[in-house]
Amino acid sequence: MTTGSVHEPDLVITDIARVDPAEVVDEWPEIPIVGFTNHTDKAGLQRAHTAGFDQVIVKSALVERAPELVAELTGVR
Repeated sequence: MTTGSVHEPDLVITDIARVDPAEVVDEWPEIPIVGFTNHTDKAGLQRAHTAGFDQVIVKSALVERAPELVAELTGVR
């Protein structure tokens, strides 16, 4: 998705392995951000935490926790 072609999102969900977490936070400073990655990517998880992601989870938990995280971070139930 390119930022110039869409309205501001309510929530950003991104694969940490495919982005620079600091750039994502800089691009969407007021938007809640959920990052996910492989459970073995300890460095990626740490980069996302350090950058300021609201939630960082392992990829295997994404499907299970997605509804809960969306509701928590956007207030939409």
